[in-house]
Amino acid sequence: MAGLMNCANLDAMKAYRAAILRFADNQAAVYEEDGLLVVAADAEGRQRVHAVGAWRELAPDYAHLSVEHLPGRILAPGFVDMHVHYPQLDVIGSPAEGLLPWLENYTFPQESRFLDALHAEEVAQFFIDELLRNGVTTALTFATSHPTSVNALFTEAAKRQVRLITGKCLMDRNAPDGVRDETEQSLIDTEALIRRWHGQGRLGYAITPRFAPSCSDAQMRGAGELAARYPDVWVQSHVAENREEIAWVSSLYPAARSYLAVYEQFGLLRPRSVYAHCIHFDDADRALMRRSGAAAAISPTSNLFLGSGFFDYEGADRIGYAYGLASDVGGGTSFSPFHTMLAAYYVGREGRSKPGLSLKPQQLWWQHTAGAAAALGLKGLVGNLAPGCEADFVVLNPAATPLLARKTAQAGSLDELLFAMIVLGDDRLIERTVVSQAQAALPTMVRINDSPT
Repeated sequence: MAGLMNCANLDAMKAYRAAILRFADNQAAVYEEDGLLVVAADAEGRQRVHAVGAWRELAPDYAHLSVEHLPGRILAPGFVDMHVHYPQLDVIGSPAEGLLPWLENYTFPQESRFLDALHAEEVAQFFIDELLRNGVTTALTFATSHPTSVNALFTEAAKRQVRLITGKCLMDRNAPDGVRDETEQSLIDTEALIRRWHGQGRLGYAITPRFAPSCSDAQMRGAGELAARYPDVWVQSHVAENREEIAWVSSLYPAARSYLAVYEQFGLLRPRSVYAHCIHFDDADRALMRRSGAAAAISPTSNLFLGSGFFDYEGADRIGYAYGLASDVGGGTSFSPFHTMLAAYYVGREGRSKPGLSLKPQQLWWQHTAGAAAALGLKGLVGNLAPGCEADFVVLNPAATPLLARKTAQAGSLDELLFAMIVLGDDRLIERTVVSQAQAALPTMVRINDSPT
């Protein structure tokens, strides 16, 4: 409810009146049926949340402001996608028997096209469009092994001023021509990309070994040395997704205690390390995640589509390590956070040791916003509508479709309202996506499916 009255230029403020969804530090949702959100430029010109709370309490302090009134709408934090492959845009919905055949038959041929800068630029534009159309304002993203793919995506993200983290895939073995890189040059290219892009505006770099089977020991060792040299960059990879993949890793590293332990031995487990999937873990792996500060990116639509297995929520919560939700497009089947949250609900029922337990709607939503932000090391910056957070948010229309309108009108609690949107929602529910701008002006509003208020 508090604001930053003495810390902002009052002339650069904008106020919105609507229902507001945000999150407390204990992960519980805070919901104002009639709320006020005030955004203002900080000293660097970036739009941030200046004040948020009940209309009746805050309105007198901001009577001088022009207020955009959005009756029947909900303002909510922009979604955070912890793991998505921008080069796999055209791989969505490709049939395969499992992960490894899917990579060989569809993914690698598509990724080989990203040597072409024009192709990379076209896909990057479409990719950012899809993120924003679905309300995703922060994403940790894989590129390909080609520096052109990284440059294209960072360039487009900077133009659109979305918060985006990406990196060149490292893959110098067990990969076909067209995507396989050369060990020494791959590390030189990675460091050059870090120096060019990391920390520029809302951009961050992620050192990106694709997965242990695709990287030689020399490449993994070099990646770990870069991670130590640049401790504020991210590390991203895949682990324990598929039993066939795990057996392959075991044959490559017979002395390693587990697949996850391979990354540890090369210095690739630390805060700001994000590992996709983390399905087939034991408690020793979970404890290693906790000790190292690494986080899991849960990708339920991908895991269901490829038949990989179920993330063990019970084990993760019992041992206690960070996690959040991810679309994992193109193994994942949708950019929509609502589809991802619904799939997580299904997976959560299987990934708990006590029958009948399931993830609650507020917890699902937290996993794709404030929880994912915290897992990325961005708590208090994105994923929430608390004072000081960057002004990334979505305008939701809970009456966007006839069935959704009928269901949400009958909601008798916040959980019923959130769950109705999770089950029945898609991109039509996102009426507008607002992205914080690095300038002393009002945030850009990306209008998606505006309808009259």
